[in-house]
Amino acid sequence: MQNAKSEQEVIDLSKEKWRWMSERNIDTLDAFFHEKSVFVHMGGAWGKEREMEIIKSGGIHYKKADIHEVSVNIIDATAILLNSITLLAIVGGNEVTNPFMVTEVYVQQDGKWKLASLSFTRLLTPEQHQN
Repeated sequence: MQNAKSEQEVIDLSKEKWRWMSERNIDTLDAFFHEKSVFVHMGGAWGKEREMEIIKSGGIHYKKADIHEVSVNIIDATAILLNSITLLAIVGGNEVTNPFMVTEVYVQQDGKWKLASLSFTRLLTPEQHQN
């Protein structure tokens, strides 16, 4: 049962993360993102510091993530979560909606889950996540 409880905890944290990103809750995100975390977007890849700057400045404003499917696998102290989402965001002043498969990797540190990696893979068509 411990694994099922941990899986639900990670799923809940992932949902909260989208809200924190939408609200630009920098203090919570700073504690939640692992110091060595990496972020992969359509426009490049970078570390925690740059992601925090982008969220704070509004360079990318994650307005709303509609989650269609979610799955999580826990391996020792690592959780790999897959989210099929439609993301509404403001990027460079333009509102855009994209279908993504988002890979989130969490590591357990001092009894808490921390986000270690967030990778966006754009899906070809929105219909693909209706499988």
